[in-house]
Amino acid sequence: MGKLVVSLDGVVIKEVQITKDKTTLGRRPYNDIVIDNLAVSGEHAVLQMVGADVFIEDLNSTNGTYINGKAIKKQLLAHDDTVEIGKYKIKYLTEDSTDYERTMVMRPAQPSPPPFASAGPTRSGHAPIAAAPAGSASIKVLNGAAAGREVTLTKVVTTVGKPGVQVASITRRPNGYAFAHVEGSNRPSVNGVPLIGDSVPLRNGDVIELAGTAMQFIHH
Repeated sequence: MGKLVVSLDGVVIKEVQITKDKTTLGRRPYNDIVIDNLAVSGEHAVLQMVGADVFIEDLNSTNGTYINGKAIKKQLLAHDDTVEIGKYKIKYLTEDSTDYERTMVMRPAQPSPPPFASAGPTRSGHAPIAAAPAGSASIKVLNGAAAGREVTLTKVVTTVGKPGVQVASITRRPNGYAFAHVEGSNRPSVNGVPLIGDSVPLRNGDVIELAGTAMQFIHH
């Protein structure tokens, strides 16, 4: 089963699992995936699931639908394809792609906590801690069962928090890293200040706090 990760300017704004035979995308509120932007047509495109395959078809939209920079009418989606609609980028990921993004989870009740971040979990369930290359970044857990664990941010987008409770994202950009709120009624905080806006740039030493866990952002 595939999923779509919708982002704007490098910040993930929603994730949608493809579970139906037809998933509609457009500006109108009755679509399965609503993108409220004037560059998006009311009924812009439809995704059709045929067995394990997912096709996307442009519904004669005003501004067109692009995959990896090329305009399409109807095309089979492959893992890691990027669908572009206006300024929005929609990454298609198949179920085999757990290395792209695995939400960091904390379960202190377990004697051996699962990996806190997506750094390519090993069969033992623990994320290998790689030496951070020059110019890279990592996060270090400051409290809870996973305290002291440091994980290198190897992906463009890494999500942190507890699914269904509070989730945020750390996105690598050309000029640094940005922190954004993804899910949850309470907003995460940076250095004790609740996030106000869509995203905030991260600096070396910043302390992120969400879902009861504090993490320090380290930019090498």
